[in-house]
Amino acid sequence: LVCCCRYTGKPTMVEVTPSTPSGGGSRQIPIVCPGHTRPLAELQFLAVKDEDESRTFLVSACHDKMPMLRDGVSGDWIGTFAGHKGAVWCCRLDPSGYLAATASGDFSVKVWDGITGKELHTYQHKHIVKTLDFSPDSRRLATGGHEGLLRIYELSQPKAEPVAVPQLKEKKINITKCNWLDDNVLLAACSDGGVRFWDVSTSGEPKLLRTLKVDAEVRDMEISPGKKLLTVAAGTKVNFFDLSSYELVRSHKMPIHFRDEGGASLHPDGTKFVAGGSDLWVRLFDFDSGEQLECHKGHHGPLRCLRFSPDGKTFATGSEDGTIRLWNTESS
Repeated sequence: LVCCCRYTGKPTMVEVTPSTPSGGGSRQIPIVCPGHTRPLAELQFLAVKDEDESRTFLVSACHDKMPMLRDGVSGDWIGTFAGHKGAVWCCRLDPSGYLAATASGDFSVKVWDGITGKELHTYQHKHIVKTLDFSPDSRRLATGGHEGLLRIYELSQPKAEPVAVPQLKEKKINITKCNWLDDNVLLAACSDGGVRFWDVSTSGEPKLLRTLKVDAEVRDMEISPGKKLLTVAAGTKVNFFDLSSYELVRSHKMPIHFRDEGGASLHPDGTKFVAGGSDLWVRLFDFDSGEQLECHKGHHGPLRCLRFSPDGKTFATGSEDGTIRLWNTESS
């Protein structure tokens, strides 16, 4: 997999100080991935399996306008998707890894060839675009941001008008994250603390199915492997909803807040989660009790984003300091 891009350096091993806040954990020496020059905004892992190879990739969105693609295991830089004129808030690969998409503060979304790095389409918006996601079948792309409209594009018809879905009729609210639950149901997390489930099947007008509520603006949202749980980071809490009953099954108050940055990610086995936000510490918690299991310092700025790898052996963190760090979870 090669992108049209510039070289930005290889990962390095940097020793970090031992943990000191409450919560133990072994000393960590993470892989440090340089290359970005501004705060990180979002990270996504993708495991690709086919007849020729099986690889894990990591994409990063950053305020330096240069979203990057890396090897998800080694952290080695593969390519940069160059073309935006504003901060990039979101970067996603489609399930096959053949397409990438980026959402930017330049009021646009771009779709890229994931192999060559060539820009394929640009979708103009009327305000900052904060989030996007490919449908599981890779046929549609959803976007959202400060316009308060959830847009759904048919990727086979790049010039066609998208379906636009306002989140509230009476007032505009920002969309902070969007994720497809399946090919017909799309989740939109918003600044009013609502996570709205939309039926956006092509057979009719979008229909609001239900709304889950948390007590602050949603900063991060993740659907677990197997689509059993929804992780929502908002305010000072990490909330977990059962996606079959839609009930809140766990809500843990954090020693940090998510008002301006940060997020949470559930381990693939569902027994623990990682969270970070308003301080420099990377914390691992028990899912059931909320007890802090590990706490590590390595970044030199607040955490902006984090995600577990698909196999759960590592997790990645992105910070205001412009670096991505890959941490080992084997000790936990």
